[in-house]
Amino acid sequence: MPALDEKQNITLRLSRKTIQKARVLAARRSTSISGLLASQIEQLADTDDDYERAMQEALALMNPGFDLGGTHKLDRAALHER
Repeated sequence: MPALDEKQNITLRLSRKTIQKARVLAARRSTSISGLLASQIEQLADTDDDYERAMQEALALMNPGFDLGGTHKLDRAALHER
C-alpha cells in the first residue's frame, strides 16, 4: 500500500476557456496549473480538517453543559396550570 504522503496523478476534464483562464492565473502566481490545483485542494482539505476539529471541541464543551447560575422557582406542574 502506498504511503499517504506519496504523490499521485489525477486527470481532470475542463473546458478550454477554463483551462486558458487557469494558465493565466497560474502564470501570475509563478506556478503550473497542476501546482495551482494541488495547492487549492490541499488548502480545502486543511480547512475542512480545521473545521472538523473545531466542531469536535465545541461539542465536547457543550456535552457537560454550562452552569449559568439561576434557580428554578416554579415546578413543572405550576408552569402548566391554566
